[in-house]
Amino acid sequence: MNTDYFTGMKLASEVSNMINDEITSEVTVILAPPFTHLYSIGQLIKDAPKVHLSAQNCGAELSGAFTGEVSAEMLKSIGAEYVIIGHSERRHLFGEDNAIIEKKVKNALALSLHPIFCCGETLTERNSGRHFQIINSQLEEALFELTENEIKNVVIAYEPVWAIGTGVNATPHQAQEMHQIIRNSIKDRFNSSTSESISILYGGSCNSKNAKDLFSNPDVDGGLIGGASLKSREFVDIVKILTGFSS
Repeated sequence: MNTDYFTGMKLASEVSNMINDEITSEVTVILAPPFTHLYSIGQLIKDAPKVHLSAQNCGAELSGAFTGEVSAEMLKSIGAEYVIIGHSERRHLFGEDNAIIEKKVKNALALSLHPIFCCGETLTERNSGRHFQIINSQLEEALFELTENEIKNVVIAYEPVWAIGTGVNATPHQAQEMHQIIRNSIKDRFNSSTSESISILYGGSCNSKNAKDLFSNPDVDGGLIGGASLKSREFVDIVKILTGFSS
């Protein structure tokens, strides 16, 4: 919940222009502004083939008397291609459980939106040694009823909740360890080719200083960027670092 409409448009314009001018490698850059900015930013980036539009959330129902909610169909109608679902703040501040998140994922897929499915553990869960169990439960309860074709349209983002805005970063080893667990879990439920085709992003205080070490891991395919995305130069520098690892 950052930027008013005009500040958000300026930021999106700066990022889009920098990506067009400076990035020559194949890369997918996804902007996820607040709902109020979505349509205008979608129009702004129409001629930026590397830049795509995402919402930060969607409702768990397709339509009806749910005042204040925004449905997947509404998002699709204004040009969104992606939607973030199950972000740690939605889970911990707004009480969204895996059952609600599963409904949102299925609604998004039904409208041909790509869910960016977030999973992650708290510091208490990690310190208790339950972090792998927590992640596997989140995957199983929200994604494992999908078909193979459906899961291939999902992007997964690992968010160590204890490393978001706390000044405590996950080490590259910790990030790789969990990303490998996630990929293996997808492999066990579906198959190897499906697990390899899915992008798994790291979303825990990633910035231009630690991005190289994080992205060098074989199972880290990109980043879900929070605070660093509010500065156009910083964000595009992270994109540049990622392109150094793309094939």
